[in-house]
Amino acid sequence: MKESAPVTRLRPTDVLALTCTRAGTCCHGKAVWLHPYEVARLARGRGMTPRDFADRHSEGGIRLKFDGPPGYRGLPACSQYDPAAGCRAHADRPLACRLYPLGRERQGTEIRYVHDGKILPCFAGCPDVAHLPQLTVADYLAGQDVPAWTVIQEAYLEMTQDLGEAAFVLALETGLPGPALATLWQRWAAIAELDHIARAAVIPADLGAVLILPDLDPTDPAAFVAAHREKVQDAMQTFANDAVADGPDRDRNVAAASATAFALALHLGQAVGAAPAALSAHWLETARNAAFNRGEETP
Repeated sequence: MKESAPVTRLRPTDVLALTCTRAGTCCHGKAVWLHPYEVARLARGRGMTPRDFADRHSEGGIRLKFDGPPGYRGLPACSQYDPAAGCRAHADRPLACRLYPLGRERQGTEIRYVHDGKILPCFAGCPDVAHLPQLTVADYLAGQDVPAWTVIQEAYLEMTQDLGEAAFVLALETGLPGPALATLWQRWAAIAELDHIARAAVIPADLGAVLILPDLDPTDPAAFVAAHREKVQDAMQTFANDAVADGPDRDRNVAAASATAFALALHLGQAVGAAPAALSAHWLETARNAAFNRGEETP
């Protein structure tokens, strides 16, 4: 079994070499996930619509493309990076970029900040960082406006949970028979195996647009997220009502709607940095146990 890469857990008072050299090495070969507010901010900053930005600069609407010219160690540059001028989207950069070289872990209500390895990653690509002023972790995070951006991320994690709950309700509160549930769990598992691009392709276009590309003004982050949550809830309510309507294909429609809600939840979860495999395993186990305890399915 492959061991996990080591991480160093940090305290707010830890002092590290966190003053950026602006060399751009961290703008090459990374995986940067984007939630809907980040897409909207980046799009506005580049003078584009969210749809145009997502089509041109993202994968599946939730991962920033790194398709620029090779640079540091031959790795491709971020699509927003200009070798001559640096980041073209710096004022609107997503949380992952604001945090780097740090990472953020959440265990229940506990939040921890970490960095990969025992040595700060900056030293590998930017050894000159050793000669710049050092900062406490708390001061670095404040200077990058991380606290405000994590509030947005937490709101999207709540929306992820809402969508997961919708998948549960459609599966377990609509009278699906045991065989249909067993087939649905297989469908959930198959969706969990998809990468973000394939998953985006199986989500109905109208719901995918509401989830990832809401037509909202990103000037006020709190208002943006609140309005977006309402849009998603309204769209899902209409979608669920259509699925549970009586008819010869009701069970099939309900199962399809549950699978769609499950895909939407995983997609948004990955957009905010959650691991789809862990989310899906937890939700699938919980759903199957609930069905078994209610006598609706055998283990």
